[in-house]
Amino acid sequence: MRDGSEPGDVAVADADPYGDDLHLALHMCYELHYHGFAAVDPEREWDIRVLAFRARLERRFLDALRRDVAGGADLDRELAALLSEPAEPTGVGVFLEQDGQWWQVREYFAHRSIYHLKEADPYAWVIPRLRGTAKAALVAVEFDEFGGGHGERVHSRLFADLLAGAGLDSGYLGYLDIVPAPMLALVNMMSLFGLHRRWRGALIGHFASVEITSSPASKRMADTLRRMDADPACVRFYTEHVEADAVHEQVMREVIADLLRQHPELIDSVVFGIQATELLEGRVERQLLDNWAADRSSLRASLAAVNSAPAGSRRS
Repeated sequence: MRDGSEPGDVAVADADPYGDDLHLALHMCYELHYHGFAAVDPEREWDIRVLAFRARLERRFLDALRRDVAGGADLDRELAALLSEPAEPTGVGVFLEQDGQWWQVREYFAHRSIYHLKEADPYAWVIPRLRGTAKAALVAVEFDEFGGGHGERVHSRLFADLLAGAGLDSGYLGYLDIVPAPMLALVNMMSLFGLHRRWRGALIGHFASVEITSSPASKRMADTLRRMDADPACVRFYTEHVEADAVHEQVMREVIADLLRQHPELIDSVVFGIQATELLEGRVERQLLDNWAADRSSLRASLAAVNSAPAGSRRS
């Protein structure tokens, strides 16, 4: 650390496992395995002190997730719940469709930028940990996520185009400084599951949860953006997901089925991944909806107060 203290000196045991401090610190630790930071020596990626600190943060986070989800091995029930939509849907997408304003849509984009600008990257960690049909099917989904070999169609690039179309900073993690913990926690969960082989089942459960719920949610967002006469790049991101993720849902079922044929002991982990995703997505929704209901920004600082490139967010 620059002040000479060691990462292990930080008191993690009392930190809020869903709080800003823990998740910004954990996100920065994980980012060393992605694009890194311009001012940080690349050797820090495997610095044993940083890894030890990261492990303490991870344990604190994981303990909370395991405490706060139901657990169990009823995968069929979890998948059925993902596929069923209530008679009166709720959530951020429904709110934006029915009552949303453009400033709220832009805030939503800023939150999701932490996720979508590295959308498929954490899943790549699990590829060498799979075999047979599970590996082949997951790679097929990843191939689509990465644009089918076309750089301009990579989904993270499409989201950068969306941000630019909405008049927002399209740089990688440009809003890291102002997006609060709920979205950081969701992305951190993906990195945690991806970087640890023991959690490969949970990462597959998370990935399946995303793909199963994405298509209808994306259609709703596309309709909302058309109503608002948004830039075509904003609409395109969601229409791409309507088509692609309807197929991905079926493919991810193949991944799960083959993984559990090979490793039936991972069913609890797959269920945990689905439940943890639902828990954290729910926290993101509450962050947005509770603040919007009070007519205030859901971000740590309003977009109007943020420069196009927040200090400290540049990457190497």
